[in-house]
Amino acid sequence: MTPRNLRSHRICHVGLFYRVSLLSSLLASALAFGPVGGSLHAQEVAQALRERELGVLPTQLTYKINAPLESSTLLAPGPATTRQEQNPQRVQEQDSYSTTARTRKPSTEERDVSWKKLPGNILHDQKDIWLFPTQLARGHHWVPTLAVVGVTAGLIAADPSDMRYFRRTTDFRDFSRVLGGRNTGIIEAAVPGALYVGGLLLHNSYASKTALLAGEAYADSAIPHMAIKLVSRRLRPINVAEKHDLSGTFFQSHVSVFGKGSSFPSGHAAGAFSIATVIARRYRDHRWVPWVAYTAALAVSFSRVPTLSHFPSDVFLGAALGYTTARYAVLRGE
Repeated sequence: MTPRNLRSHRICHVGLFYRVSLLSSLLASALAFGPVGGSLHAQEVAQALRERELGVLPTQLTYKINAPLESSTLLAPGPATTRQEQNPQRVQEQDSYSTTARTRKPSTEERDVSWKKLPGNILHDQKDIWLFPTQLARGHHWVPTLAVVGVTAGLIAADPSDMRYFRRTTDFRDFSRVLGGRNTGIIEAAVPGALYVGGLLLHNSYASKTALLAGEAYADSAIPHMAIKLVSRRLRPINVAEKHDLSGTFFQSHVSVFGKGSSFPSGHAAGAFSIATVIARRYRDHRWVPWVAYTAALAVSFSRVPTLSHFPSDVFLGAALGYTTARYAVLRGE
């Protein structure tokens, strides 16, 4: 390829990246236009109001029937009876149900989140994350935990043969150039950023809070994933010699205090799925949002494999970490 053609090729890929970034920002801005009234919180309030209004309508009339059989004459309509006079037990159950609907534990949409409270929320989330083994000790969450551990172990065993394929193939060269490490980082920051700014400009607090929750989820997944990196110290595939069989890669790399230099797990996958999970869950009434969010997160996560930055097992565990922290730590109310 001549220098001129190479330059044109690079310009084409840069233009494609900016188009992808712009599209991601536009989709995030489109969510900011979504009506807050369509959220689950608004639906719950409306349902509670409808339930409160159940019972006897003001215009409802009741008829009295004499108890003696010999005088079973239908009398004229009497004055409208109160709810307690008609059926005290039924009214009491309705009041109890309505009160429960009003005092139900706040859901994610009602969670108080702001820039000021964000650090405290993250600390509270980290407490739940690091105390997760106590939940296992009580017999909870064993099935999903064993599923994640089992799939991760299977992928680790298959990593050497998988990475030999990605070392040889050039099928994903263009895909990797567009979704490189720096580019995916920009996209991950652009989506919640555009959602937050759009929410402010359109006075849509639901969109702004969603962006803050996405940032909270990103931080929640970053802290444990860096801790795992410090312990695993796994070599990246690109740092393994060509003749190496790609086995025995754990506890071999030199890492920084933030875990940089370790491959296991993938931080890009954890960040992408944490952001995607918050947006997908908060806007799940729009059927296209979860599909777009998770597809984008999957593309960002997979992009780390053809560049030899991560093994498939790194990507899977990072994605699982991002999803679970966002779904069960940040979005615990849903």
